[in-house]
Amino acid sequence: MLDKNVLNEIGGKINEILANSPAKDVERNMRTMLSGIFTRLDLVTREEFEVQQEVTKRARIKIGELEDRINHLESLLRQQQAPAEKETASQLPE
Repeated sequence: MLDKNVLNEIGGKINEILANSPAKDVERNMRTMLSGIFTRLDLVTREEFEVQQEVTKRARIKIGELEDRINHLESLLRQQQAPAEKETASQLPE
């Protein structure tokens, strides 16, 4: 069985080889290119997204509460108008 130190040494050698290889340059160039593309796309961070998601959730709750309140007030208004309409109808000559 391989000793842990041997595995660490092999891993270190591989990293050293890759650091001096053209693959590392390609990686750096790709990172730079992708970073530029992401900047132009005007992306948001996960944290900003989650904050906006919470704001939207609270807004939806508030809108639902306001809709319920409007429906209740409209119901009260209809109830007040109904007796007034009956009274007006009873005063009309037949």
